[in-house]
Amino acid sequence: MACSHPWNLSPQEAVSLQRTLCERVILQPLPDHFEVLGAADAGYVPSIRKMVAVMVTFQWPGLTLLETAQSTFPIEFPYIPGLLSFREVPPLLKAFEALERKPDVILCDGQGIAHPRKLGLASHLGICLNLPTVGCAKKKLCGDHRTLSLVRGQHEPLMFQDAMVGYIFCSRTRVKPIYISPGHKADAESALQLVRRCLGTFRIPEPLRRAHHLATQLRGQLAAQGRVTCLPS
Repeated sequence: MACSHPWNLSPQEAVSLQRTLCERVILQPLPDHFEVLGAADAGYVPSIRKMVAVMVTFQWPGLTLLETAQSTFPIEFPYIPGLLSFREVPPLLKAFEALERKPDVILCDGQGIAHPRKLGLASHLGICLNLPTVGCAKKKLCGDHRTLSLVRGQHEPLMFQDAMVGYIFCSRTRVKPIYISPGHKADAESALQLVRRCLGTFRIPEPLRRAHHLATQLRGQLAAQGRVTCLPS
């Protein structure tokens, strides 16, 4: 893997590392042709301080399900806005390693460069794997945009520090928009087009929705195991 830095960092060290790693982010169009799309998501069980990360792969462009992989990890890094990747990337890397056929492009539940230090989860994961990644988030972390018409397909540039860092996009009419940004080896326009091609009938792109559903199932199983373990003998 292209990313070999330590993960047991203080929040201050993590911020400093982000400022260094963001210089390695490459912004370029996604490949015109590829075969396997990955979707990455994670779920938490705070009661037992564990989390589950999943990677789901799909044939592209048909989005036929190919494979799923998962990993269970202790929650080691605190929840700090802007530092989500230090919690989620390590278990996602383990899930990626478990895949028999690796994806060519990965769609992530999180930010790409639409981040205060231009290094959201999708960018961090992309650098670690040296793969094209796209961030697709349900909430805005930074930036400004013009008023968006909530009609499916409408979009507006997301601007931060006088630069375009992605798009705010209406994926379903009269439903809250999503935030799309390039992670690594992607650009804003190709990231937007990728998400467009992944839309089903829901707000969230279908590959991420499937990954989230699996993460939710596994999180429930993990929570149930924790409750059984804690029962008195």
